[in-house]
Amino acid sequence: MGFEFAEDARAFLDGLRKRLGQFGLSLNEAKTRILEFGRYAIERRARRGQRRPETFDFLGFTHICGQRRKTRSFIVRRLTVAKRLRATLKAIRAALMQRRHAPIKAVGVWLRRVVQGYLNYHAVPGNLKRLGMFRAEVCRAWMRALRRRSQRSRLTWERFQRLIALYIPKVRVLHPYPNQRFAS
Repeated sequence: MGFEFAEDARAFLDGLRKRLGQFGLSLNEAKTRILEFGRYAIERRARRGQRRPETFDFLGFTHICGQRRKTRSFIVRRLTVAKRLRATLKAIRAALMQRRHAPIKAVGVWLRRVVQGYLNYHAVPGNLKRLGMFRAEVCRAWMRALRRRSQRSRLTWERFQRLIALYIPKVRVLHPYPNQRFAS
């Protein structure tokens, strides 16, 4: 929840705890906190001599107070949570090693579905650098798996580039900013 004043946030949090307590429920204290975030958080914290505003993870994204480069206006930056990105890459690497002796076409089709599904969720403005890194790591893992199919490294980079172009989708923004998406 977002509040303009810290007192409002504390009052809401106390009320929520009481309401949940009536039903025998409680908030997870490790995931519940009040933090300064928003349009003026950067300026306020700078005046007090503090560092940048805190970030928070929600729905697979790390939310960060940021500014546009040209206009210096406030923007909420969303980046893929680094811990989940590493876990996803680790799972893909393991799956590729298990599938390394399967036909290249079958693995390529499977990999396209995996990468496209990941991009369908995470392709938001400002996150393209991380998604490009994700795509590059997936390609690197696939090449390693293919090169381990025998003792000889028959797969050249030129041949592998054709496989990438055929099966691995390119990174692009699929979910524009809400004001662009819902403009009438």
